[in-house]
Amino acid sequence: MATATKLRSTPTPAPQSPDGAPLVVYLNADLIVRDACNARETDTAPDQTLINSVAELGIQDPISVRPLTDGTFAAFKGWRRAQAQQAANTAAAQDKRPVRTVPAYVRADLVGRDGYTRLLSLIENAHREGMAERDTVKAVELALVEMSEVEQKQAVRALGLRRGAVGHARTAQQLDDAALRRASAEGMDLEQTAQLAEVAALPGAERRLQIALRRDREQGEGGRARWDQEVALLRAELADRHAREEAEAALKEAGIRLLPPAPRYGEKDLSRPLSELTTPLGHPLSEANHSACPDHSARLDDTHQPVWHCADPAAHGHKVRPEAKKAKNPLPPEEAARRRNNIACTRAWKAAREPRHAFLTRLCRAKTLPETARSFALTHFITRCDDKRDPDILAHILATKPGTALTTPKPRDSHLLFANVAAAFEYDLRDDKAWTYLGEGAAQWLLLLETLGREANTYALSEVETHAVARHRPKPAPSGPPA
Repeated sequence: MATATKLRSTPTPAPQSPDGAPLVVYLNADLIVRDACNARETDTAPDQTLINSVAELGIQDPISVRPLTDGTFAAFKGWRRAQAQQAANTAAAQDKRPVRTVPAYVRADLVGRDGYTRLLSLIENAHREGMAERDTVKAVELALVEMSEVEQKQAVRALGLRRGAVGHARTAQQLDDAALRRASAEGMDLEQTAQLAEVAALPGAERRLQIALRRDREQGEGGRARWDQEVALLRAELADRHAREEAEAALKEAGIRLLPPAPRYGEKDLSRPLSELTTPLGHPLSEANHSACPDHSARLDDTHQPVWHCADPAAHGHKVRPEAKKAKNPLPPEEAARRRNNIACTRAWKAAREPRHAFLTRLCRAKTLPETARSFALTHFITRCDDKRDPDILAHILATKPGTALTTPKPRDSHLLFANVAAAFEYDLRDDKAWTYLGEGAAQWLLLLETLGREANTYALSEVETHAVARHRPKPAPSGPPA
């Protein structure tokens, strides 16, 4: 836009109300330019949030302008809003939609008073302070709750939010003020802030999500592939933590002593699982016939199920089974580490299904199926058409209810074909231990999704999936002339 330099030399009266206050005039957005005395000279372009808001709702608060001799108007307050309306009008004109005017106070009394105009512009910018993050998320929730469904949809578009904004705003308020400020500083949107609040109780969760957010930014395109994978993994870890807490609470409520996973340093562990013990007469011990023992107790296994023990068998006359008399040896450190890794990988494999299935749903709901996906489906449909597929997975991918007749418009036949092939491959991956024996076909399926997701940074394989397909990746062609 051209910079305003030529102002009318003779002040002319501005439209005024009976009490002398300027009246709002509605101006053609194309007639507004930047005033040379506008105090804001850095970051003068509107951001996407402002553009979205103005495109949906128009400019709500009038800007302030001075008239120029060529019939245009110089904005010394609200120049970013005016530019946002110009951009919105350009898009509207291309789509043959009505354009909007700009509400403005026309300050003809400031013509020739550059110093005073610059002062007013300075005050406008210097006194503007952003709302506190907590006030913002609370205002979003309360505003949307009181709107009709139509108004909600418009408001969500205006604010650049995703579906479920009311719930996201309510959840985000669970964070303390410091965490809300950090989320805002990192550039997390409302949904991401709510997801942070969901998993914030896990140590290191915030840091892990910050890293995922930055990795997505490095990939560009505004995607959130790494974020989605990290959120799914954190949710799985949180669910695992809650499962253990519930198991511990159930034992406490039943009055059953919970033994520590391992004895404290320097202490001897006298306990034995009931499976290794008998009564003095040699009869097996179980939870039912041992529950009256004062040392009836339990340890929780890796799946948080109780393994019944007696804390001191010798004190109560219990006998150790002959085959169990061998001294109890803890697992070697290497074996213990391998076992912990297997548990973590299995949990991560289960967590990876959520973002993978969500990505498949987005692919099948898009107007056009990527050619790579269509070709893959055509190649594999004949070989997989008789294979089992989980009807729930197929319904999830197609965003329908299980058992619903699978019909699509003719131009979307390839989407239905792809969804059926996807459901067949996903059936192969249903086992929680599938990461340990991934075959060639299943690996090629995951590598296809990795390729499709990379194109727009909308999906990425999780760490456990990446390791599982590693040996199936095509080897890079040798570089340079042969030796």
